[in-house]
Amino acid sequence: MKKRGIRKPSTQQDLKIKINEDIDYREIRLVDSDGTQRGIVSTKVALEAAQEQGLDLVEVSDKADPPVCRIMNFDKFRYELKKKQQEAKKKQTVIETREIKFRPKTEEHDLNFKIRKIKEFLAEKNKVKVTMRFRGREIVYAQTIGLDALTKIADTLREDCVIIQEPKMEGRQLVMFVGPKA
Repeated sequence: MKKRGIRKPSTQQDLKIKINEDIDYREIRLVDSDGTQRGIVSTKVALEAAQEQGLDLVEVSDKADPPVCRIMNFDKFRYELKKKQQEAKKKQTVIETREIKFRPKTEEHDLNFKIRKIKEFLAEKNKVKVTMRFRGREIVYAQTIGLDALTKIADTLREDCVIIQEPKMEGRQLVMFVGPKA
Protein backbone atom coordinates (compact mmCIF):
# COMPACT_ATOMS: atom_id res chain seq x y z
CA MET A 1 0.00 0.00 0.00
CA LYS A 2 1.56 3.29 -1.02
CA LYS A 3 1.57 6.27 1.33
CA ARG A 4 -0.78 9.08 0.43
CA GLY A 5 -0.81 12.53 1.93
CA ILE A 6 -3.00 15.58 1.65
CA ARG A 7 -4.47 15.66 -1.85
CA LYS A 8 -4.49 18.75 -3.96
CA PRO A 9 -8.04 19.97 -4.61
CA SER A 10 -9.33 18.66 -7.92
CA THR A 11 -11.81 21.52 -8.10
CA GLN A 12 -11.93 24.83 -6.28
CA GLN A 13 -14.80 23.66 -4.08
CA ASP A 14 -12.88 20.66 -2.75
CA LEU A 15 -11.32 21.11 0.64
CA LYS A 16 -8.01 19.65 1.67
CA ILE A 17 -8.89 16.28 3.15
CA LYS A 18 -6.45 14.47 5.44
CA ILE A 19 -5.87 10.82 4.62
CA ASN A 20 -3.76 7.98 6.04
CA GLU A 21 -0.54 9.16 7.77
CA ASP A 22 -1.56 12.84 7.66
CA ILE A 23 -4.22 12.22 10.29
CA ASP A 24 -2.38 13.33 13.41
CA TYR A 25 -4.94 12.85 16.21
CA ARG A 26 -4.31 10.55 19.15
CA GLU A 27 -7.84 9.08 19.07
CA ILE A 28 -10.54 9.11 16.40
CA ARG A 29 -14.09 7.87 16.00
CA LEU A 30 -13.85 5.17 13.35
CA VAL A 31 -16.51 4.26 10.78
CA ASP A 32 -15.87 1.08 8.82
CA SER A 33 -16.08 0.79 5.02
CA ASP A 34 -19.60 -0.70 5.24
CA GLY A 35 -20.82 2.14 7.46
CA THR A 36 -20.70 0.41 10.86
CA GLN A 37 -19.40 2.35 13.86
CA ARG A 38 -16.29 0.85 15.39
CA GLY A 39 -16.15 3.40 18.20
CA ILE A 40 -13.24 5.46 19.49
CA VAL A 41 -9.86 3.95 18.62
CA SER A 42 -6.27 5.16 18.33
CA THR A 43 -5.17 6.46 14.94
CA LYS A 44 -2.53 3.75 14.69
CA VAL A 45 -5.13 0.94 15.08
CA ALA A 46 -7.40 2.64 12.53
CA LEU A 47 -4.55 2.92 10.00
CA GLU A 48 -3.71 -0.75 10.42
CA ALA A 49 -7.37 -1.71 9.89
CA ALA A 50 -7.50 0.39 6.71
CA GLN A 51 -4.29 -1.16 5.37
CA GLU A 52 -5.59 -4.69 6.09
CA GLN A 53 -8.62 -3.96 3.90
CA GLY A 54 -6.47 -2.30 1.22
CA LEU A 55 -8.32 1.01 1.65
CA ASP A 56 -7.58 4.52 2.94
CA LEU A 57 -8.32 6.15 6.27
CA VAL A 58 -10.08 9.43 5.41
CA GLU A 59 -10.93 12.26 7.80
CA VAL A 60 -14.65 12.94 7.45
CA SER A 61 -15.19 15.55 10.18
CA ASP A 62 -12.53 17.36 12.15
CA LYS A 63 -15.12 19.44 14.04
CA ALA A 64 -16.36 16.50 16.12
CA ASP A 65 -14.74 15.47 19.39
CA PRO A 66 -12.95 13.13 18.72
CA PRO A 67 -12.63 13.66 14.94
CA VAL A 68 -14.52 11.22 12.71
CA CYS A 69 -12.58 9.15 10.18
CA ARG A 70 -13.81 6.54 7.75
CA ILE A 71 -12.21 3.59 5.99
CA MET A 72 -12.90 3.96 2.25
CA ASN A 73 -11.40 4.01 -1.22
CA PHE A 74 -10.37 7.67 -1.41
CA ASP A 75 -10.04 7.76 -5.20
CA LYS A 76 -13.58 6.45 -5.64
CA PHE A 77 -14.86 8.94 -3.04
CA ARG A 78 -13.16 11.85 -4.85
CA TYR A 79 -14.52 10.67 -8.21
CA GLU A 80 -18.10 10.51 -6.86
CA LEU A 81 -17.72 13.94 -5.24
CA LYS A 82 -16.56 15.40 -8.57
CA LYS A 83 -19.54 13.82 -10.39
CA LYS A 84 -21.98 15.31 -7.85
CA GLN A 85 -20.44 18.75 -8.34
CA GLN A 86 -20.74 18.43 -12.13
CA GLU A 87 -24.42 17.44 -11.82
CA ALA A 88 -25.09 20.41 -9.55
CA LYS A 89 -23.35 22.70 -12.04
CA LYS A 90 -25.52 21.39 -14.91
CA LYS A 91 -28.71 22.15 -13.01
CA GLN A 92 -27.90 25.77 -12.22
CA THR A 93 -29.13 28.44 -14.61
CA VAL A 94 -26.95 31.36 -15.60
CA ILE A 95 -28.69 34.69 -16.09
CA GLU A 96 -26.68 37.15 -18.12
CA THR A 97 -27.11 40.90 -18.04
CA ARG A 98 -27.28 42.31 -21.55
CA GLU A 99 -27.05 46.03 -22.26
CA ILE A 100 -28.78 48.29 -24.77
CA LYS A 101 -27.39 51.83 -25.17
CA PHE A 102 -28.87 54.79 -26.92
CA ARG A 103 -28.84 58.61 -26.88
CA PRO A 104 -31.54 61.26 -26.44
CA LYS A 105 -31.54 61.98 -30.19
CA THR A 106 -32.26 58.35 -31.16
CA GLU A 107 -35.09 58.37 -33.72
CA GLU A 108 -38.41 56.52 -33.37
CA HIS A 109 -37.55 53.69 -35.80
CA ASP A 110 -34.20 53.01 -34.10
CA LEU A 111 -35.89 53.08 -30.71
CA ASN A 112 -38.44 50.48 -31.88
CA PHE A 113 -35.61 48.31 -33.23
CA LYS A 114 -33.85 48.45 -29.85
CA ILE A 115 -37.12 47.59 -28.06
CA ARG A 116 -37.41 44.50 -30.31
CA LYS A 117 -33.84 43.57 -29.35
CA ILE A 118 -34.68 43.96 -25.63
CA LYS A 119 -37.66 41.61 -26.11
CA GLU A 120 -35.34 39.03 -27.71
CA PHE A 121 -32.97 39.23 -24.73
CA LEU A 122 -35.89 38.83 -22.32
CA ALA A 123 -37.11 35.79 -24.29
CA GLU A 124 -33.68 34.24 -23.67
CA LYS A 125 -34.27 34.79 -19.90
CA ASN A 126 -31.59 37.49 -19.63
CA LYS A 127 -31.75 40.71 -17.65
CA VAL A 128 -31.34 43.89 -19.69
CA LYS A 129 -29.66 47.13 -18.67
CA VAL A 130 -31.15 50.00 -20.66
CA THR A 131 -28.75 52.95 -20.76
CA MET A 132 -29.24 56.43 -22.18
CA ARG A 133 -25.98 58.35 -22.53
CA PHE A 134 -25.77 62.13 -22.45
CA ARG A 135 -22.82 63.93 -24.03
CA GLY A 136 -21.85 67.52 -23.36
CA ARG A 137 -24.83 69.85 -23.05
CA GLU A 138 -27.33 67.02 -23.69
CA ILE A 139 -27.30 66.46 -19.93
CA VAL A 140 -29.89 69.27 -19.53
CA TYR A 141 -32.43 66.93 -21.23
CA ALA A 142 -31.89 64.09 -18.75
CA GLN A 143 -35.02 64.75 -16.70
CA THR A 144 -37.21 65.55 -19.71
CA ILE A 145 -36.39 63.76 -22.97
CA GLY A 146 -34.33 61.02 -21.32
CA LEU A 147 -36.88 60.13 -18.64
CA ASP A 148 -39.72 60.24 -21.19
CA ALA A 149 -37.87 57.84 -23.53
CA LEU A 150 -37.13 55.31 -20.76
CA THR A 151 -40.70 55.55 -19.47
CA LYS A 152 -41.96 54.87 -23.00
CA ILE A 153 -39.71 51.80 -23.23
CA ALA A 154 -40.89 50.60 -19.81
CA ASP A 155 -44.55 51.00 -20.82
CA THR A 156 -43.95 49.11 -24.08
CA LEU A 157 -42.26 46.23 -22.25
CA ARG A 158 -44.62 45.98 -19.22
CA GLU A 159 -46.40 42.81 -20.45
CA ASP A 160 -43.09 41.07 -21.35
CA CYS A 161 -40.95 41.91 -18.33
CA VAL A 162 -40.56 43.12 -14.78
CA ILE A 163 -38.96 46.49 -14.07
CA ILE A 164 -36.15 45.64 -11.64
CA GLN A 165 -34.86 49.20 -11.27
CA GLU A 166 -36.73 52.32 -12.29
CA PRO A 167 -34.79 54.87 -14.39
CA LYS A 168 -32.16 56.73 -12.34
CA MET A 169 -29.14 58.89 -13.08
CA GLU A 170 -25.67 57.36 -12.73
CA GLY A 171 -23.16 60.03 -13.64
CA ARG A 172 -23.87 61.19 -17.21
CA GLN A 173 -26.23 58.34 -18.05
CA LEU A 174 -29.78 57.35 -17.20
CA VAL A 175 -30.03 53.64 -16.33
CA MET A 176 -32.95 51.22 -15.99
CA PHE A 177 -32.90 47.43 -15.40
CA VAL A 178 -35.59 45.06 -16.69
CA GLY A 179 -35.84 41.30 -16.21
CA PRO A 180 -37.90 38.46 -17.65
CA LYS A 181 -41.22 37.51 -16.07
CA ALA A 182 -40.96 34.39 -13.94
